[in-house]
This record gives sequence, structure tokens and C-alpha cells, in this order.
Amino acid sequence: MKEHIVDRALDLLLDHDMEGFSDLWAADGVIEFPFAAVGYPSRIEGREAIREYMSGYSDILDVRELTSKIIHLTTDPDVAVAEFELAGIAPKTGHAYSMRYVAVVTTDGSHIRHYRDYWSPLAAADAIGTTNDLTAFAGGKA
Repeated sequence: MKEHIVDRALDLLLDHDMEGFSDLWAADGVIEFPFAAVGYPSRIEGREAIREYMSGYSDILDVRELTSKIIHLTTDPDVAVAEFELAGIAPKTGHAYSMRYVAVVTTDGSHIRHYRDYWSPLAAADAIGTTNDLTAFAGGKA
């Protein structure tokens, strides 16, 4: 089986390559965060907006390990559901970071068109410091 684009995205996160990660999106690609904290963007539209949003990611969360991953292929070859867990540290606080995600990913075969990211903003805020720190990371990037 050919490597899924989600595999590539996770490899780029582990490599701290936010430019490469952002390049996976279609020019008009979208990320949605259905469980976004108050003050955190619930939707980011366009590759360049995604690039801007991701630009400081490694300063906030230093992802060091992919501890689990399951990619569920669907009857639509352009849609997959990914369950994964990332672990690392939050550089600002030094706190350990472990987060489980479920993402529904729609591609056009070569780029991500839509990425719906289900994660816990409270768990992220706990690692980062506070929900204010979490929203400060996203401030001006929505």
C-alpha cells in the first residue's frame, strides 16, 4: 500500500518541518478545529494561512514521538480517518505533552483539501501553561 498523506504529515511534524507540513495542503485547503477553545480559531482557510498558523508550532509544542497511529481508509479513496497520539514537551513550561487526535482528512490525491482535527484544547493548555497561552499561540493567525 502506498504511503498515505497522513503518514507524510506526521513524519513532517516529527521532523519539525512546518514548511513541508504546510505544503501538503491544497492552495485553498482548510483546517477545522471543532473543539476549539474560546479565542482559538475554529477554521483556517488557505495554504498560506495554514503556513502562518503553523510557523510557531515547534516553539509551543516540541513533538518528539508518535506513540500510536491507525489510519482507517474509507470507501471514498480521497477520505481517511486517522487516530494517532503525539508526545513531546512544551518548551515554555517543560511539561510533558501527550495528546490523542482523531482527524478526518480529505485529499485530492496529492494535497490535503480538508482536515477536521478533533483534539482537546484543555490537554494542550495544561501542557502549554494556560488557555491564555494556547489562545496567544493562535492569536492573529485565524
